[in-house]
Amino acid sequence: MKLRISRDDILTPLQIISGVVERKQTMPVLSNILFVAEQGKVAITGTNMEVELVCDLQGAEVVTEGRVTIPARKLADICRSLPNNSHIELTLEGDKVQLSSGKSSFTLSTLPAEQFPNIEENNHDVAISFNQKDFKSMIEATGFAMAQQDVRYYLNGLLLEVGSGYVRAVATDGHRLAMASVTTDVELAEEKQVIIPRKGIIELGRLLSDVDDELVISIGSSHVFSQIGHYTFTSKLIDGKFPDYNRVIPKGGDKTIIADRELLKGMFSRASILSHENIRGIQLQLSHNQLQVFANNPEHEHAEDCLDVIYEGDELQIGFNVSYLIDVLNVITDESVKLTLSNPNSSALIESTEYNDKLYVVMPMRL
Repeated sequence: MKLRISRDDILTPLQIISGVVERKQTMPVLSNILFVAEQGKVAITGTNMEVELVCDLQGAEVVTEGRVTIPARKLADICRSLPNNSHIELTLEGDKVQLSSGKSSFTLSTLPAEQFPNIEENNHDVAISFNQKDFKSMIEATGFAMAQQDVRYYLNGLLLEVGSGYVRAVATDGHRLAMASVTTDVELAEEKQVIIPRKGIIELGRLLSDVDDELVISIGSSHVFSQIGHYTFTSKLIDGKFPDYNRVIPKGGDKTIIADRELLKGMFSRASILSHENIRGIQLQLSHNQLQVFANNPEHEHAEDCLDVIYEGDELQIGFNVSYLIDVLNVITDESVKLTLSNPNSSALIESTEYNDKLYVVMPMRL
């Protein structure tokens, strides 16, 4: 195999593909990127056996066809360190790849392409078409609430629910829940739910842009698939039953607070500085048109702050993990937010005051 390409044409695809490759692998070949130079085209592939990303390299010249796997991180680091607008030549010689650019030369070890695994193809039951910007916004609004390495494996991902006229994303780690929806033209006899793993959602989010281009997501029995520009994204699905999120959403709360989002986030951020480093707890105290926040830590340091809000209910004291509240306020983009509460033991429902396509639930904590 021998190919030529400009450093600028290969660097971004390498960095994106390398994001799929895990640093620590049980199989050495999974630390590599697969290069396939055939029929005048070059495709590079990275996988962690759960998520696979393929890119058709633009601007590559195939001198000699071939297939090989090359260490992902080392190759990306070398290309990143080369000057802008430089040109790269990759040549496979035996079990080594020679990379040359100007007066620089590097020799990298390889592994045979035959050892590189492919995620199995499967038939897709549903194809959903919608605005790329809307889908990106939906997963950004919910992905932060996914669990990380939870023993309840079905929480380590994002629920994608497809129904007639809508697609909904839901994530929860058991302490908080995020939900967002977008409208579509899809018509289904019955709704379909799949769970995309955390890694898949992160890598998919990196591929999406704030553009109005059409995005098609194809869902099968065990995989989800999408073609985004020059990239082909495939992810296995988590085989499990996602909790009934409707049971988690609090209903009938009689205490409603309307507050400026930026001012509220600023107050929480200040209080978090002196909150307990591990449990991150803060106390909220509600009174007529006023919200007070209190925080302290084992060093006997104390924070107290106050914000004018719209609130006409009874007085209430309730504790929360301040990080969860800040995470929600970071993804809501409207000027003001609505918090609905009922008692110190009930979850808070947080929504925008302008739109109803997103909602957030945060469980209280005892302090």
